[in-house]
Amino acid sequence: MVLSRDTSPEAERVQMELLRRMSPARKLALMAGLLATGRELVLAGIRHRNPEASHEELEDRFAMLMLGPDLGGSFVSARRARRKRIEASRDGH
Repeated sequence: MVLSRDTSPEAERVQMELLRRMSPARKLALMAGLLATGRELVLAGIRHRNPEASHEELEDRFAMLMLGPDLGGSFVSARRARRKRIEASRDGH
């Protein structure tokens, strides 16, 4: 069974064998790295389309994109409210 159109069957066989031999911890570390890379690529695209956006706005746009308008909106609202509470506690209010 071919999984990738741009990889030869022999190379794919070697890749699968290497994956089978990896420890669960190594597989988890590999996936964590892939997820982090994917997140950075998405953020780079958002940053490219919104060059004037602050770090917080980029993170909010990322959440909206990943979670959708309903859950993303709720998440962004909750995060903003949390930030306000933290800022108020620092200011002594």
